Amino acid sequence: MSIKRQVWVAAVGVFALTGAMLSFAVTEQEQQIIDRIKPVGEVCIQGKSDCAAPVAAVASGPRSGADVYGTACVACHDTGAAGAPKLGVAADWTARIAQGEETLVSNAINGIRGMPPKGTCMNCSDEEIKLAVEHMVAGSQ
Repeated sequence: MSIKRQVWVAAVGVFALTGAMLSFAVTEQEQQIIDRIKPVGEVCIQGKSDCAAPVAAVASGPRSGADVYGTACVACHDTGAAGAPKLGVAADWTARIAQGEETLVSNAINGIRGMPPKGTCMNCSDEEIKLAVEHMVAGSQ
């Protein structure tokens, strides 16, 4: 191999090694980001031994009807948006209650008129929707 070729190969090797070392360095800005998220989490690179295994969240059972109502149903059922029966207004609920709880729950789960299926609570179980309906009926009689 010629001297020129040897120098060229050595130069490419040095640049490759320098680039590889730089790719593992953390910039000041990246370190600031790491420091900010550390109280709530950390970045874990697969294969790194010091990464803790993720802990699965354990459900404590269905949310209460009041909790579901307060987070998902309140926007429409407090204001009457899109014709929603308002919580606490018996006249809005009388005809609906007369249809029976099964129909009310089915309509809440499947959607009816301006209300999409499960209202705005796509992560609610059918049981939680039922509890929210029971909450609204109890608060409107």
